[in-house]
Amino acid sequence: MDSYTFYVKAFIGVLAVVNPLGAVPVFLVLTAGRAHREKTATARVAAFTVFLVLLVSIWMGDEILRLFGISVAAFRVGGGLLILLMAIAMLHARQSHAAHTADEAEEASTQESVAVVPLGIPLMAGPGAISLVIVMAHQIPNWLDRLWLSLCVAGVGLLVWLALHLAEPIGNALGVTGLNIMIRIMGLLLAAIGAQILFEGGVALVLKLLPTG
Repeated sequence: MDSYTFYVKAFIGVLAVVNPLGAVPVFLVLTAGRAHREKTATARVAAFTVFLVLLVSIWMGDEILRLFGISVAAFRVGGGLLILLMAIAMLHARQSHAAHTADEAEEASTQESVAVVPLGIPLMAGPGAISLVIVMAHQIPNWLDRLWLSLCVAGVGLLVWLALHLAEPIGNALGVTGLNIMIRIMGLLLAAIGAQILFEGGVALVLKLLPTG
């Protein structure tokens, strides 16, 4: 890529859809009553899970689409629509059911380990985040550019770890109102990203239907 603007947009976009601040209340509920060392380990494993899932999506996303015979244009439309739905949920300061359902939350509260499921998958590294990363990776087939995108994902994973590691101080400092405001801001950014992906995918699909020559 000629400009680092793409990577800045990629970092902000992935951070918005992963939404680590939105995971803070869920993390506090699921780890309530557990030892500090266990909470620290849960934060570390959840952050690594997010990084690993998105990293695999960067390097193997195109192959997965080809395996199922899905065109990138169609995937853009589906991914953009999914991201838009998640953004609408965030604008209402609530978790999208695409990321985590009430039944999953109730089941998770009884599990011994909640780091990988549901915190890592699907709460943060869910369908929306995976879709966004695959779409971005498709724009940069060069391995060096994908390496830079991988570093952006690593930065998001680091912020996920930091947010969960400091979940109690963040929750106390921001409170419910503060967290909801931050989630709504992220939702607004995500809505714009989803709309752009949906529009570009729709245009590509229409162009494929037009007669050539």
